[in-house]
Amino acid sequence: QVQLVESGGGLVQAGGSLSLSCVASGRFVSNYAMGWFRQAPGKEREFVAAVSWSGARTLYADSVRGRFTISRDNAKNTMYLQMNAVKAEDTAVYYCAGDWTLATTPGEYQYWGQGTQVTVSS
Repeated sequence: QVQLVESGGGLVQAGGSLSLSCVASGRFVSNYAMGWFRQAPGKEREFVAAVSWSGARTLYADSVRGRFTISRDNAKNTMYLQMNAVKAEDTAVYYCAGDWTLATTPGEYQYWGQGTQVTVSS
């Protein structure tokens, strides 16, 4: 059974930085592609960033490219999201997800964490 646990959310001022982590446990997790998604109140869950199992390939939503950086450390079974120059519109619950294939849509990920709240004050 695969479990994903996010941490690092909180309150940050606009223009500031925040780092999220996602620790994975279970079989084959180091072979999974991993992704970050977010969901704001009243909105659908949307793609933020994803990283291949090796870390060699990364994908970003246009809204965060150049400000957010996704990475992973397979020795620690941990994925990260470094968020810089945050904006009020980045406020959302952030979820990590994992599955065999690198993808940008929520339906293509089988495993999900419980989410961590990020609130950006303007």
